Amino acid sequence: MSDIVFRLLGALDVQIDGRIVTLGSSRQRTVLTTLLLARNRVVSVERLIATVWQGNEPATARNQIAILVGALRRLFKDAAGADDLIVTSHPGYIMTLSTHQLDIATFEERASRAREAARQGQPAEACKHIDEALSLWRGRALEGIVGEPAESAATRLEELRLDLLEERAGLQLQFGRHRALIGELTALVREHPLREQSRSWLMLAEYRSGNRARALEIFREGRAILVDRLGLEPGPGLRSIHDLILQDAPELAPPPGLPSPAAMAAVPAQLPASVAAFASREEELGSLDRLLDESHGARPPAIGSISGVSGVGKTALAVHWANQAAAGFPDGQLFINLRGYHETDEPVLPEAALDRLLHSLGVPGARIPADLGDRAALYRSVLENKRMLILLDDARSFEQIRPLLPGTGRCCVLITSRDPIDDLTGDFAIRRINLRVLEQDAATALLAQVAGPERFAADPEAAARLSELCDRLPLALRIAGTRLAARPHWTLRSLVERLECERRRLDELSPGQGGIRAGLRLTYRHLPPAAARMFRCLGLLKVPEFASWVGAALLDTELWEAEDLIEQLVDAQLLEVARHRAGHPPRYRFHNLPHLYARELALAEDGEDEQNAALRRAFGGWVTLADEAHRRAEGGTTPHIAPVGRHDLPRSLLDELLGTPMDWFETERQALVAVVAQAAQSDAVSNLAMFSWSLTACATPVFETRHYLDDWRRCAEQSLVAARRAGSAMGEAAMLRSLGSLAINQRRYPSARESLMPALELFRQAGDAHGSAQVLRLLAICAHFRSDLAHAARYVEEAMDVFVRLGDVREAAHAMGLFAQIEVERGNLARGVELSERAVAKSREGGLWRAEAQSLHWLAEVLLRSGEPGRAAAASRRVVKLTQEGGDRVGETYALRALGDALWRTGEFVESHSVLGRAREIADELADDFLIARIEADLGCLDAVAGDPAAARRIGGALNTFTALGAKVWRDRTERLLRAVEAAEPGAPVPAATLAGLLEEPGDRSARPVR
Repeated sequence: MSDIVFRLLGALDVQIDGRIVTLGSSRQRTVLTTLLLARNRVVSVERLIATVWQGNEPATARNQIAILVGALRRLFKDAAGADDLIVTSHPGYIMTLSTHQLDIATFEERASRAREAARQGQPAEACKHIDEALSLWRGRALEGIVGEPAESAATRLEELRLDLLEERAGLQLQFGRHRALIGELTALVREHPLREQSRSWLMLAEYRSGNRARALEIFREGRAILVDRLGLEPGPGLRSIHDLILQDAPELAPPPGLPSPAAMAAVPAQLPASVAAFASREEELGSLDRLLDESHGARPPAIGSISGVSGVGKTALAVHWANQAAAGFPDGQLFINLRGYHETDEPVLPEAALDRLLHSLGVPGARIPADLGDRAALYRSVLENKRMLILLDDARSFEQIRPLLPGTGRCCVLITSRDPIDDLTGDFAIRRINLRVLEQDAATALLAQVAGPERFAADPEAAARLSELCDRLPLALRIAGTRLAARPHWTLRSLVERLECERRRLDELSPGQGGIRAGLRLTYRHLPPAAARMFRCLGLLKVPEFASWVGAALLDTELWEAEDLIEQLVDAQLLEVARHRAGHPPRYRFHNLPHLYARELALAEDGEDEQNAALRRAFGGWVTLADEAHRRAEGGTTPHIAPVGRHDLPRSLLDELLGTPMDWFETERQALVAVVAQAAQSDAVSNLAMFSWSLTACATPVFETRHYLDDWRRCAEQSLVAARRAGSAMGEAAMLRSLGSLAINQRRYPSARESLMPALELFRQAGDAHGSAQVLRLLAICAHFRSDLAHAARYVEEAMDVFVRLGDVREAAHAMGLFAQIEVERGNLARGVELSERAVAKSREGGLWRAEAQSLHWLAEVLLRSGEPGRAAAASRRVVKLTQEGGDRVGETYALRALGDALWRTGEFVESHSVLGRAREIADELADDFLIARIEADLGCLDAVAGDPAAARRIGGALNTFTALGAKVWRDRTERLLRAVEAAEPGAPVPAATLAGLLEEPGDRSARPVR
């Protein structure tokens, strides 16, 4: 039969030959626990029923108990060959166990031996048995098991555990270990303030350590708690030791005959001092505090691991916490620097580390074996039953630290390393802390600790910028703070100005041969060659974050290989995962200082041709993805300029990334803007400038539909400068056209015309009919707005003919919709309806949802002008659906406004008010003053229909906006509405038909600007 061990001093746990067995339901666990607690005694079926169901047993309870017991028998027979573990014995069952099979039995047996040894005057033997008993505990006894008898047993066992802790403290005091006991007893008294024996021992330990005042304070604290909670004065034992302390009674002196300090084995206390300026790490310190609970009697030992980039404060955190927790480890604290990432020295070998540690533990050199395995075994033996804190600093690998870990006992190990050392997972219970840079407030506070708070309080903006330039990295912050402290005549801004220069920042933060650059150099030199090249190439980019395909393009390698190399950089703490959503590829980013170092290395180690080739592949990858995303988002149509410099990417990757094109644009938007800027600012030799105007043209859908107008302007202006510098007439024409379209979106029609006229000339000189037609359509919008209907009609009709001839369905539909608006303005309502319906049909023919949405919107506007609000409402509902599904927030707002307009005209006042309210909320987000004024005018009409005096105020506000924007037609129409409202009797409603008639008069410019 296999060896079976049942553990209840913690959560229920069954091990067969050292392997944990998975148990079944909570009822099965309750039955097993009840049988274990009554080991070798009969448990009746009635008692099992009462324990499992707590008085709410079903009619089938006896049968269910038999089933649960049968399942347990099968489990132990199948897993361990034990078929006589649970025996039927009237009136129930009996579980036959030996002492070693149940941890509770072993615990009680060790406690009994300890007390017997103490009675026989063998305090050392008694302590040994108590330590063995306490080491069996893994947490709260019978954790997770409810009801009787588990709760009574848990209470009894906890009481016995506390008794043993107090007995052990009394024995340790006999050995003169009063100083080492203070931390342990302080924790015990804090957790169990009503236990007077623990408080007495703590008072004695403090007194013998020379802390007489503290000993008396502990008594006063205990008395206050007893009186407050129980209404009782302290018992005779506690009062007696209090009185003896007041008298400095000789009875309190340590027992005679203790060896002198020189003769006693030294308790190692090797922790370095904490740094003077320690960064706030409350969350991490709290996590490490939980190691104290886990190390109390734990088998295997509790292990904490702190990893992070060079300079993030791993050692400072470990040392700070270790010094705080040292009192809880009476057998001492060991510290060793393993030099895993040292400038000149190789990592400390395990053999050498063990030699130092064993010497620190008092083992004579002659007794230390030469063999690594034997040396590690001796180390584990010496640590057996000791409660020690072991700090292994700057570890390099699992192989280096594995021999330095205790085997069993009550030790706690804390490891610092740049690498998370994943090999520890599985074999050990690890509490991992991946240390990040500081939060802004903590970073500023650390700077102030080093350089003095006055300067930082006087200029918080410069303080925030300084911490940002230091990456909020503790090492860099301390260096910056030290420089300020040494130069009291410097202002914060003087140092900020020095660090703003990217070429000098690493120099400023790397005094001598140390600092930030030294730490990064140590990490970089241990990278494999391929990972090092990936690091350098990524450093050439100036994007805030990126996906792994970018690395594949930079190195011109397979995606899986790039992913592996990037993950190596993450493990080395040179990159970090920026964000990761389930089902989406992870994205990565640099912190500023490693990024600067990577770029510095690339410029020093890689040739200029190699750098430019890598960037062309990466930029070309963005062009390929943006072009494809544009086509998919726009229903298959091409960007306004043919993309250049594409880099081929696998079709499977395109499909994975572009399942929802607008989502990809949203995810990649900041990277696209950064790539445009980097390409636009490149020199002529690199041949990178062309990517700027190509990407700007491809990214227009996300700029427009998500209203990122500042990004749009910045990209188009930078690309225009780059195109002119590069002598690209087509790039210049495309960016002028883009700026004209942007100006129309912003209602800046004169500015739009200033960009569009030279764009038209450039396209015509190049013989580009399609580009010319796109500009003509935009010029038609400008002419339409200023009521130059003749030119507007001529421009748009010419453009429409070109689009139809070239087979561009989307652009043709747009032109038809605009032409319909112009025809309505000219009084040709029937022609306007016919053109709008043709635009809708052509959009649907091409399967272009955005073109269909826009064409339907124009149709709705024409129908409103034609006095058909019912049909206009139906068309607008379809537009709302299309724009919501496509993520077009701007289009959705226009559609909601048109729908609200149609609804009040048909008498659906309540729904109209709700729809217009939604439109107004989004318009406020978009900060579109013209659209807000349109919505306010509609809401004013609703108020007028209800006889609400607010109508005049709303319509008057809209009128002021239209006047300020120079929207003459809308100004005139709103004036008519205002006069009608003001002419009505106070409180009298104005008929909806009257208001609609005023809006249906010639001169409507309600169409949304065409993209």
